[in-house]
Amino acid sequence: MAGLFDHVADHHAQRWLAGLMEQLGEAGLAAAAAVPALLAAVDQHAAGVRDILLLGVEGAAAAAGAVLLAGYAKGLLDQAGTDAARLRAAVGECWHRADWLTVRVLAVCALSRDDRWHRSPAPMFEA
Repeated sequence: MAGLFDHVADHHAQRWLAGLMEQLGEAGLAAAAAVPALLAAVDQHAAGVRDILLLGVEGAAAAAGAVLLAGYAKGLLDQAGTDAARLRAAVGECWHRADWLTVRVLAVCALSRDDRWHRSPAPMFEA
């Protein structure tokens, strides 16, 4: 039963991350491509997120990458009492002034595009 749960969780996490990309990531990462300082900040945050998730989460090796990323980003947004749409609205077109939270969530978006994070959960059925 854990295999089915893992696949359902992975599917929901991937859908949630796709929504995050639509609401914030696409515009923010496009801006980062044009603003070197923002790109550098996103890269630094991505390294921090990667370290936290791979080194600081017990059992991370067995979890789907999308589940780890979505859980981390959702936790950040929940803790701040906001969502991606509000972050996007607050930035407007001034991406060079994005706050810590916005850059951190953009880092999650950047990582979610990386194939290394598309690790699937354990197979549902053993061969």
